[in-house]
Amino acid sequence: MFIFGIKSNRLIAFSDEERKKGQYQNLNTFNFKYGDKRIVWLKELAFPVALITKFFKNKDGSTGVLHIVTNDLNQEADRIYEIYHKRWRIEEYHKSIKQNTSLEKSPTKIARSQRNHIFSSLIAYCKLEFLKINTSLNHFALKYKLILKAHQMAYHELQNLHRSFMPA
Repeated sequence: MFIFGIKSNRLIAFSDEERKKGQYQNLNTFNFKYGDKRIVWLKELAFPVALITKFFKNKDGSTGVLHIVTNDLNQEADRIYEIYHKRWRIEEYHKSIKQNTSLEKSPTKIARSQRNHIFSSLIAYCKLEFLKINTSLNHFALKYKLILKAHQMAYHELQNLHRSFMPA
């Protein structure tokens, strides 16, 4: 089973006959209802998929549209969205652990050192998650704040060194 989001410019057909004739239409030309589930054929895909449309409010107040497709034609729309939402949390985890804990940037070649690096990255992720809960900031904002604080401390230390070696 697969579930993934698609862009509104994808071409779809509403029947196998339309698909066989190559009569695809742009997804964004249709007005779907919230939570609407339809069986469609995506261009360059030989089998039907279930299409679910969800609407949501962006932080700026605008309305966003999420189109989700799955090859499981029997699932209810709410269940498909629930599974997609869980999958998205896993995607966020992978992105954060790779980008915020330097998991990919291990300079080691020895297996033990690699295991230690992976373990350290997992600990760093757990600490970021703990800070995220306590501060209501996401991992990227936390990383930025930590880097900014480190730069400020380094700058102040540099000023102190400068004062101690350069008398007034």
